[in-house]
Amino acid sequence: MAFAGRHVVLGVSGGIACYKSCTLARRLSEGGAVVDVVLTAAAAEFVRPLTFEALTGRPVLTSLWERDRALAHVGLAHAPDLVIVAPATANLLARAAMGLADDVLTALLLARTGEGEGKGGRAVLAAPAMNDAMYAHPATRANIQTLATRGWQFVGPEIGPLAEGPSERPGRMSEPETILAAAERLLLQRPPWQGKIVVVTAGPTREHLDPVRVVTNPSSARMGYALAEAAYARGADVVLISGPSDLPLPFGVTAHRVETTAEMQRAAQAVVKRAALLVMAAAPADYRPAKPAATKRPRTGDAALTIELEATPDILASLERPKECVVVGFALETGGDGLARAQAKLREKALDYIILNDALEPGAGFEVTTNRVTIIGKERQPVELPLLPKRDVAERILDAVEQSLT
Repeated sequence: MAFAGRHVVLGVSGGIACYKSCTLARRLSEGGAVVDVVLTAAAAEFVRPLTFEALTGRPVLTSLWERDRALAHVGLAHAPDLVIVAPATANLLARAAMGLADDVLTALLLARTGEGEGKGGRAVLAAPAMNDAMYAHPATRANIQTLATRGWQFVGPEIGPLAEGPSERPGRMSEPETILAAAERLLLQRPPWQGKIVVVTAGPTREHLDPVRVVTNPSSARMGYALAEAAYARGADVVLISGPSDLPLPFGVTAHRVETTAEMQRAAQAVVKRAALLVMAAAPADYRPAKPAATKRPRTGDAALTIELEATPDILASLERPKECVVVGFALETGGDGLARAQAKLREKALDYIILNDALEPGAGFEVTTNRVTIIGKERQPVELPLLPKRDVAERILDAVEQSLT
C-alpha cells in the first residue's frame, strides 16, 4: 500500500550485501512502486545490471557517461518520492558526506540534498553495511552524523554474521523487510499520528495448569502485529504488548512480552497513561486454573480429570486510561447475534470503537492471514469490510480511528 504508485530510486554500492538489494528491488516492484536502480561500478562487480533490470522491468543506470542519459542522475535526484541506498558502504558514506560527485550515485545524492539541509521532500534512507570495525571507526561515525544533519535517515546496521565471519558488533545490513518498514514510515508518516503513543495488545495468553500444560487459544497475534506495523508506518510511537507468538516483532516498535492475562493487564496499565490510542487486539484467556499445580500432574489411567477454573482479570474494564485516549476493542464471536453483543460490549466497556469478527468464518479469525471484520464506532453506522489481508484490515481500522485522534 505504501509503495503503490510511488517512484523509488534504489542506489546500490559495492558490498557483499548487494544480494539483499535484489530482494529489496523485487519487493518494491511487487508493492507497486516504479523502481529505478543506480549501481556503482563496484556494485556491478557483485550483481550485474541485468539482474536488477529483470527484477524491476526498467533500465539500470551505471555511469555518468551513458549515451542519451547525460542528465539522468539529476532527474532521478528530484523526481522520486524516496531514495534508498542499500547497501551503503563506508566508502559511499564518506564520499557522500564530503559532497563528492565522482560517480553516478554520489552525483545523484549530491543533487538530491543540494536544495537545503533536512528538506522533508528530499528523503534519503541509507542502510549501512560494512565490517564491524569500519562501522565503529570515528571517521564513519562522523560521516553518518554529517549526513544525518542533512536529513538522511538510517536503518541498521545490525549485529550478525559478516562476510569474514561472526561478529558481536553492528555492521550487517538490515534485512529487506526491515528496510521496507523504515521506508514505509518515511512515505506514510503524517498528522495526527506523528508523536502519538499507540498501545497495541496482541496474541493469546497462557494460564498454567501445571508447569507443562496450559489453558490458551489459537491466536497467532497476526492482527495485532499488523495494527502495530500500520500505526508505526503512519508515524506513531508504538508500544506492542504481545502474548506468546512465533511471529517476528514488527520493526520500530517497543515490545513487551507477556504470558498470562494478569501480566498483560499490568503491562498495559503501565503504559496506557501516556497513550493517545489503545487497541486491544489480543485474545487473552478468560479463565485460568484456580489451583495450578507446582509439578506435572501425572496421568491416572483413563480416569477423568476435573479442573476448577476462575475468571482472569478483565483487562479493558480494569484499565485506568486517560479521558482523551481513544480505545478500540475486539469482539470475537461465533455467529448468531454477534453484532448486538459487540454493540453491548462497546457501551458497557466505554469503548470508542469495537471490531467484530466471526471465529468460525472461513478465512477469518485465528491462525489465518486474512480477516473479515465489522468496524463499529460510537454513534456511527457499522462498516462491514470484505475478506482482506490482515494488514489491509489494520489500515482500514486506523483510517476509521484517525478522525477521532486529536
